[in-house]
Amino acid sequence: MEDCIWCANQLGSRLAKELDIPVYLYGGAATESHRTTVPQIRSGEYEGLASKITTPQWKPNYGPAEYRPKWGASMVGARKFLIAYNVNLLATKEQAHRIALNLRENGRNANNPGRLTAVQGLGWWLEEENLAQVSMNLLDHEVTPLHVAYEESCKDAEELKLPVVGSQIVGLVPLASLLQAAEYYMEKDNLFILEEDQKVRLAISRLGLSSIGPFVPSERIIEYRQEKQQSLLIDKHVKDFILSVGARTSAPGGGSVSATVGALGSALGTMVGLLSYGNKKFETISPIIRRLVPPLYSTMMDLISMIDADTIAFSEYMDALKLPKGTPTEEELRYAELERTMKGAVEVVMDLARKCNDIWPLLLEMAGFANITAISDLQVGAKCLETAVYGAYFNVKINLVNAHLRDVEYKQQADDEIQQLLQMAKEGTSAVLKAVAARTALK
Repeated sequence: MEDCIWCANQLGSRLAKELDIPVYLYGGAATESHRTTVPQIRSGEYEGLASKITTPQWKPNYGPAEYRPKWGASMVGARKFLIAYNVNLLATKEQAHRIALNLRENGRNANNPGRLTAVQGLGWWLEEENLAQVSMNLLDHEVTPLHVAYEESCKDAEELKLPVVGSQIVGLVPLASLLQAAEYYMEKDNLFILEEDQKVRLAISRLGLSSIGPFVPSERIIEYRQEKQQSLLIDKHVKDFILSVGARTSAPGGGSVSATVGALGSALGTMVGLLSYGNKKFETISPIIRRLVPPLYSTMMDLISMIDADTIAFSEYMDALKLPKGTPTEEELRYAELERTMKGAVEVVMDLARKCNDIWPLLLEMAGFANITAISDLQVGAKCLETAVYGAYFNVKINLVNAHLRDVEYKQQADDEIQQLLQMAKEGTSAVLKAVAARTALK
């Protein structure tokens, strides 16, 4: 958000300067509490702007405090992603609007607020589909998630004896909002789902997002659209990834390889758990597997993301090396950026080691009852995780002696922590291997 606020100020300043127009900041960029939202700034509409703009409380953030009849005023803001969300009803426009008034934050009036915070809404008729919609803007899906807006709409529709026939997202949507919905329905119905694409499919199904037109995740989810435009290491075939490591370049290097090995270790733990799940023979341990596997799977996914994170962190450091240093000011700014990016590179692999160490208790517990035919995979997984932490250790140690890292206190803290993390990995590996040996009589 801080970056967005900075951009809003830069854009607002430039618009005012180059076009000579009044500009108001809203949302996270707002400087006055009475002009935080778009409706607040729009109050009085165009016709009231001439007198409003000359008052001290409505002086623009940028540009002249003068009425521009051919322009009016502009707003630039920073806010969380707005989700345009409609719930479909076989009802009238008036009935849909009644539900919208019950839900939207402003409700019917100041004395009758609605139930859902950070939600705007109204009811309308969608002629081409021959149905009504409760049309909502979810201003912050972390405050009022998609599934809450949907379930609350269903609740009111049921009271009015109106059928709900799915819902609709207009435009793009953050992946997190659909995963929120999936987690809600998984907990509600005691479902065991690991894979992200299956969680997305569950959310689409439960919310009825394809009721009007197909909801295609690759086209509608922001992160999936971005992935199409990025060239990532994790998208390479295994052979191509190995060849890129073996090329005459500094990256990808040991950090990305360590993340890969760690992800494989967690993947093996996940696999061993799943091989003991869904089989009648192992039905008695099914609840334990349902508890152990999700965090192993989650760690695997986190480590996969670190394969590119390490290379990106290194690239940012290399970019900082190219900054100008012709003046004392430029040299100091360059040094500060070099230190910042080097700390970033250290933190990526430090976090890698932390995540690997988080799952030793899970692997140790699994070693006591997992499918004996897959127990060697658990051993390999443990050694992979240990190797990943060793990789992080070597990476941190060499970066801490970098001449551009001058923060002595940070260096000491990082060195102490990576030493502890390595010891934890050694002990964790040893404990898992001993537990497996006790079951298999291997010495």
